Amino acid sequence: MPVDPRLDQAGVDSHCPYCALQCGQRLSPGPGPVPVTAQPRPWSTSGGGMCQKGWTSPEVLSAPGRLTTPLMRSSKESPLRPVSWDAALNRIVGEVIAIQRDSGRDAVAVFGGGGLTNEKAYTLGKWTRAVLRSRMIDYNGRFCMASAAAGANRQLGMDRGLPFPLSDLQGADAVVLLGSNLAETMPPAVAHLAGVRTRGGLIVVDPRRSATADLTENGAGHHLAPVPGTDQVVLLALAHVVLAEGLIDRAYLEARTEGLEALRRSVTSWWPERAEQVSGVPASTLRTIARHLAAASPAGGGRGAYLLTGRGVEQSTHGTDTVSAAINLALLLGLVGRDGSGYGAITGQGNGQGGREHGQKADQLPGYRSIENPAARAHVARHWGIDPHDLPGKGLSAIELLRALGEPSGPRALFVHGSNLRISVPGVTGLEERLPRLDLLVVSDVVMSETAQLADVVLPVTQWAEEEGTMTNLEGRLIRRRKVIDPPPTVRSELSIWSDLASRMGSPVVIETDPRLVFAELAAASAGGIADYSGITYERLDEGEEIYWPCPTTADGTRHPGTPRPFATSFPTASGRAHLVPVSYRPPTDDLRPGAPVRLLTGRVLAHYQSGAQTRRVPSLQQASPHPFVEIHPVQAADLGLANGDLITLRNERGRVVAPAQITDRVRPGEVFMPFHWPGLGRANTLIGDALDPVSAMPELKLAAVTVHVATSADVADWCHDAPGQATESEGDIP
Repeated sequence: MPVDPRLDQAGVDSHCPYCALQCGQRLSPGPGPVPVTAQPRPWSTSGGGMCQKGWTSPEVLSAPGRLTTPLMRSSKESPLRPVSWDAALNRIVGEVIAIQRDSGRDAVAVFGGGGLTNEKAYTLGKWTRAVLRSRMIDYNGRFCMASAAAGANRQLGMDRGLPFPLSDLQGADAVVLLGSNLAETMPPAVAHLAGVRTRGGLIVVDPRRSATADLTENGAGHHLAPVPGTDQVVLLALAHVVLAEGLIDRAYLEARTEGLEALRRSVTSWWPERAEQVSGVPASTLRTIARHLAAASPAGGGRGAYLLTGRGVEQSTHGTDTVSAAINLALLLGLVGRDGSGYGAITGQGNGQGGREHGQKADQLPGYRSIENPAARAHVARHWGIDPHDLPGKGLSAIELLRALGEPSGPRALFVHGSNLRISVPGVTGLEERLPRLDLLVVSDVVMSETAQLADVVLPVTQWAEEEGTMTNLEGRLIRRRKVIDPPPTVRSELSIWSDLASRMGSPVVIETDPRLVFAELAAASAGGIADYSGITYERLDEGEEIYWPCPTTADGTRHPGTPRPFATSFPTASGRAHLVPVSYRPPTDDLRPGAPVRLLTGRVLAHYQSGAQTRRVPSLQQASPHPFVEIHPVQAADLGLANGDLITLRNERGRVVAPAQITDRVRPGEVFMPFHWPGLGRANTLIGDALDPVSAMPELKLAAVTVHVATSADVADWCHDAPGQATESEGDIP
């Protein structure tokens, strides 16, 4: 892979390709087969640090199994074979035209990803709606930020993960982390908690004693371990206490919010003793935490307080309401929009923020506009050069879309970009049976993921250090992704692929291939929207400006500085006030029942990322965490006669998983924990249902009820047969 001339010994500044922290990296020429090396550099979110995934990220550029040529199978029974780009694209175009002619435009669906650059996310939405003219598009961010987005939109008028710079946390007297294991998912972010830990104000809410919960030890804070699925009850009880004891910020509530009395009535019944009976958190602890938060708040004379939510509380059938309960508490204390205080949601995927702002979600157009708003449709259609009437309407959310695949009236073709559905989707959707029923499955990826193994056509695409673009990090800050090496000669960017497909289909819609031109178009299309990028240019980013959206163009032509703290003076709601929204607690959909007496919790480990398609190919990461495991409490292990490392089987009506036991007191008796990065028998999501949050359409990914058994001889045999697939994806049937 030729090295870009800019990549001299001084290196090029860029960013880690993984999570939304987007740690600063300096890329330099690498030794031997590794084309570049990555060193941390000073950066506001990472403070000059990186986790082990960032240090090893260049190894993915030349990882075993890197896709370098298009692959195609001639029939469902035949193997994938290398083909030319012309052969692959002509096959796609021919089948798409035939499918849409016979079954309508919505018979072709698209599934995107939160790791795509802003330019790709924008173009994928445009290509789907303006070229394919299909409404069937959604993306894996539906499994990530959907509940946080829904809650923030309905109460604050805007979904921006952190509406403040992450570094603001350093000065607070209290930081509450709800369902977030920062120490393993974003280790460099822990540095921003140093100040609050010295003041004893870190509050971690997690049923499991995670690495982040460990940060509260030795007087650094409090670890609250509620019964899984009852985080909302904890928040309702805290709101009850601050209202009952007069700890609210009355002046703030009168000036900046509406709905106080309805909220007051809704939490009256959640006195701490009742909440203790449901959540298991002692009433005395709930009162202590409520008083501590009040004292830390500006109205209480403190340095400030933050409430932050993560996937642990959001990936639930009542995730949106839990987010609302957190926002309600933050508003009662006068935190949101105040310097040094606030509410935020910790975005997970690398471009989870930008990826949902510009058109991948089923109901959104660029700039975070609603696809059902006539003015928004007219604005975007003008920039795309199409008639607004030709713009399709709202599509299906991710799980609903996947359920429809292969059904008589559902999509017959699916394009997948930046997502590994076979690992990340709840098993009950029947995806393993649905994907083979499609007439056409096209997967664009950098490696042969489990999803690509089932594809009819596989397209090799560029990855992070091989492309230009922008990302939007967890703070709503725009950053530059820089190309430092050329991709393999037969690998193409998705922008090039989508443009070529549009031309071959005879579409008059222009699909730009230069990321700079795409960004300029994106910025113009976003103008006037909630996520307004119109004042941002590559030149400003390349000059080193720190720009947070919204950043509109100005009437006098001067540079808008961007908006690091968008709620400082008002909220982008109709009234300019934030809404206090009463919510009612509902237990988890998949809770304990006869025949399923143990709660399964799922999550991540430090060494791996998302479906593991890339990290499981990095030797040092694979060695650090080589296979799935099930954490089980010593008491429960003793009851089963288990020793550490013995294989155990988890079952429910959806299937089974088999993995070695890891005996630890990090979980409680009656609860087990399993990470979700592996395929085959170690695939945790096999046991997860697809019940959805009624507001956000988020599935309940973090919790399931199961039985736990010592693995039978048949389970052991299956595990041994499956074990090679635990380490890294099989190359499938590639010759």
